Amino acid sequence: MQTTKILNATLVNEGMIQVADVLVEGQFIARIGKDLSGLDTDMTIDAKGQYLLPGLIDDQVHFREPGLTHKATIYTESRAAVAGGITTFMEMPNTIPNALTQTLLQDKYDIASRSSLANYSFYMGVSNDNLEEALKTDAKKVCGLKIFMGASTGNMLVDNEATLRGIFEKAELLVATHCEDEQTIRNNTQIYRDKYGEDVPIACHPLIRSAEACYKSSSLAVGLAKEYGTRLHILHISTAKEIGLFDNSLPLEKKKITAEACIHHLWFDDTDYETKGALIKWNPAVKTRHDADAIFAAVLDDRIDVIATDHAPHTWEEKQQTYFKAPSGGPLVQHSLVALLEFYRQGKISLEKIVEKACHHSAILFQIDRRGFVREGYYADLVLVDPEAPWTVSKENILAKCGWSPFEGQQFQAKVTHTFVSGHLAYENNSFHEGKCGIRLDFNR
Repeated sequence: MQTTKILNATLVNEGMIQVADVLVEGQFIARIGKDLSGLDTDMTIDAKGQYLLPGLIDDQVHFREPGLTHKATIYTESRAAVAGGITTFMEMPNTIPNALTQTLLQDKYDIASRSSLANYSFYMGVSNDNLEEALKTDAKKVCGLKIFMGASTGNMLVDNEATLRGIFEKAELLVATHCEDEQTIRNNTQIYRDKYGEDVPIACHPLIRSAEACYKSSSLAVGLAKEYGTRLHILHISTAKEIGLFDNSLPLEKKKITAEACIHHLWFDDTDYETKGALIKWNPAVKTRHDADAIFAAVLDDRIDVIATDHAPHTWEEKQQTYFKAPSGGPLVQHSLVALLEFYRQGKISLEKIVEKACHHSAILFQIDRRGFVREGYYADLVLVDPEAPWTVSKENILAKCGWSPFEGQQFQAKVTHTFVSGHLAYENNSFHEGKCGIRLDFNR
């Protein structure tokens, strides 16, 4: 059994910051103390001056495998995630073929068991015609059901009212939704197509995929969840208007309706389309600075519960196309933690709140078994960060298979130095130790 002691770290965990030592034995955290230096271990890391955090849990990624592996693979994107301090991911079903049967879902788990450097779970997809199959999903082994209440790859748009009601009424596990009203988007698209033809400016994206489209769909989902008592989690909130759908009157453990914010909706705004173009074309769209500030405020006051990435890479060539042809989405897993730490340096968020929203809350919300916290007996998913190690994002250090990032040229002050995945030192000072894969998540449901 491999043993490692991490000494003199500045541990950020469960609302506290303290200097501490941590002993890792095999897959688990064995001890947390003030002086473990005398213990005999296989490896010692002196982490004086560094932050020690629980590994980040990203509840929304698109790693593109199977079927879209020219953009990304589970292997390549899990490497990028681990280098960014993300030790656990939950991946979406809009691969090709869409994960709409239990067999196709298991195929993805099989791929990850052979190739993922990070811990993993995969959502079961819901379509207009697979309700019975979706309801077979094992709540103890799968993170949740995913509904695209807005168009996506293949047969993933759910716009049949009977199907929606069936899922909200009968689902026994968490239902995660992408909320944009498709008819509103189609109407807006026609308006701008009539005005500009095929040469619609990228800056029109948040007007086409508008705040009204988001709110109409999100409010429908919340209404259905309240009607049926469904466990609902709305992904990537992008508007100030939607914030009013959520409250902070209950502790997270008792909430039935929760929400997620993503890095790009906090960092970028509609003024960035001029320089970033389609590189920041996401669905839902990056909107105004007012929207970004409102989302940030909701993260801080607990109306929004978790921070994630919606990592969704496309090739550089695909992103260079005209508005209607350039796909939505971009790579973010490698840079999400350092972006959050940049917000900390700017005085916008505390270290404790970063860890709460990016680590603890996903573990609580999804009821993940023994992850998301630095606790004795928990899996050793750990990240060490040097807060004073400036570096600049460039093509040479981007690890996502697509080879680009919306953060290219951005200097970050903090750098991830070590990442432990289930006790295995998977990443160390720009190098990977790929001898072990991550572990499939279990859920305490």
